[in-house]
Amino acid sequence: MGIAIALLILAGIVLLIVEVIFVPGTTVIGIIGLAFVLAGIVFSYNHFGSTTGNYVTVATSVFALIAIYLSFRKGAWKKFSLSTSIESKVNEDMLKGVEVGMEGITTSALRPMGTAEFNGKLIEVTTLGDYLAPGSRVKILRAEPNMIVVEPCN
Repeated sequence: MGIAIALLILAGIVLLIVEVIFVPGTTVIGIIGLAFVLAGIVFSYNHFGSTTGNYVTVATSVFALIAIYLSFRKGAWKKFSLSTSIESKVNEDMLKGVEVGMEGITTSALRPMGTAEFNGKLIEVTTLGDYLAPGSRVKILRAEPNMIVVEPCN
């Protein structure tokens, strides 16, 4: 029974550390961890008596404080953390080779958004509200990072 109590308390402390370090704000894991620790302490009082229960309570408190302190030390979780970041952006090269005034052909219906081909490159475009059929000739009015606006050619 003593090993079961120790494992219950250890699992509870690990869950509390996981709550604080890895998934803060969820509280479910923390409540389960606290319940494990308290259950272990209560079982130790019920099974071994007051004196041993007091020792278990003090030892659990000291062990939990030491474990939390060691968890917060600088660099303790370095091997678990992501040390690189992605610097690229979505559609970063969308405007490459596209200039205002270029003419192309729609490959899908523009209602008002759709796809058009400019110099062999398929690009998602939008109109100023016009509906255009596939195969219509269009000209680029504006080229912004997230949107290319076209109008029908006359």
